[in-house]
Amino acid sequence: MIEEVTDQTIVVGETNAGRDAVRLIDDLNIDLLITDLAMPDLDGIGLIKAALKLKPDLDCIVLSMHTSSEYVAAALKAGARGYLHKNATAEELKQALDAVRSGTPYLHPSVAGSVVAILRESSDLDNPIDLLSDRQREVLKLIADGHNTRDIAKTLNVSVKTVETHRSQLMDRLGIHDIAGLVKLAIRHGLADLEPN
Repeated sequence: MIEEVTDQTIVVGETNAGRDAVRLIDDLNIDLLITDLAMPDLDGIGLIKAALKLKPDLDCIVLSMHTSSEYVAAALKAGARGYLHKNATAEELKQALDAVRSGTPYLHPSVAGSVVAILRESSDLDNPIDLLSDRQREVLKLIADGHNTRDIAKTLNVSVKTVETHRSQLMDRLGIHDIAGLVKLAIRHGLADLEPN
C-alpha cells in the first residue's frame, strides 16, 4: 500500500520481526519507519526506541489494529510521530506521511480525541503546548498576542488558508474550540503575555 500512496516513498527494507528491523535500520539509509506494535521478539514500542537510538532523526509511524489511547500514548512517548489504524485508507496514510515529513505529528482522527484527553489528565504532561509542532506554537502565540488570521499569514509568509489549517489542527490537538480558550492556554503556559502587544 505504501508504494501506492506516494511516489516520494521508496521501500528499502521489510520484515515482520522487531530485531530484524533493528538490524535493517542500522544497515540501511532510511529516514522513515512504519511499524506495527505486535511483532515477534521485539514489539513496536521497543523497536521505535531502538530505532531512535540508532537514528535520532528517524520519523516513526505506527500502523496498528490497536487504537486504544494507552497504546497510542505509549507509542508517542516512545517517539512515534504518527499513529494510524491498520484499516486506514491510502489517503489517510498519505496525510500521515506528509504531516510527519513536514515535522507535524499525525494522529488518526479515530484516536486523537481520546489521546488528548489522557495526556491532558496525565501528570507526565505538564504542558499541553508540547503536543504542538513548532509552526502550531508560532500560530498559537500570534493568536494569543491578538493577531488576526491575515496578520499571522503575513508574519509567517504563508497563505490565510494555511494559517486556518494550523489553527484548526492545534484546536483539535488541544481539545479547545474557541479563540478565548486558546489565549487562556497560551498565557497559562507562558507562550504569551497577559498584555497584548
